[in-house]
Amino acid sequence: MSLTELTATSRVTVFSLEGLTLAYTTQSSDARGLGDIGLVAVVDEQADGDELWRLARDLGGRTHGGEQARWILTQASRARMVRTYTDLAHAKWTAHIRRRFTLDALFANHEVLMTGRIALPGSGGSSGIRTVTHDGGGAHGPA
Repeated sequence: MSLTELTATSRVTVFSLEGLTLAYTTQSSDARGLGDIGLVAVVDEQADGDELWRLARDLGGRTHGGEQARWILTQASRARMVRTYTDLAHAKWTAHIRRRFTLDALFANHEVLMTGRIALPGSGGSSGIRTVTHDGGGAHGPA
C-alpha cells in the first residue's frame, strides 16, 4: 500500500492547536473495525504534517519519536473528548501521508500514527458540520 495518498469516509474531528487547523480520524488495519490507526493531519494545502512533529518537540521538549507520536495522539484524543471541535460524522476526505509511525505499544487504542495533510471537500458548507462549544453545549456527532 502506498502511503502517499489515502481516501476514505469516516468521522473526522477538526480542531485548532497552536494556530494550526488539524483533523483527526481513525482507520482500521483489518475487518474488525478497531480504529487502531490514528490519522492526525493538517488542514492546509501548504502543510505536510511535519508541523505536528515540530510542535511535539517544541512544546515540552519531546525528542524521541515515540514520545512525539503519543503527544500528537493525546492532543487529537483530547480535542474529541472535551468537545471543543467541529465534528464531521461522515466526511469524505483525502489525506497525503508524509509519516507513518508504528508505536512500541498500544496507545489511545492506536498501534500506528499517520500524519500529513488532509483535504476535507465540502467542509466549508453547513452540510454535515456540527460545532460544539467550550461549555459542552451544542450538537455533537456519534462516538
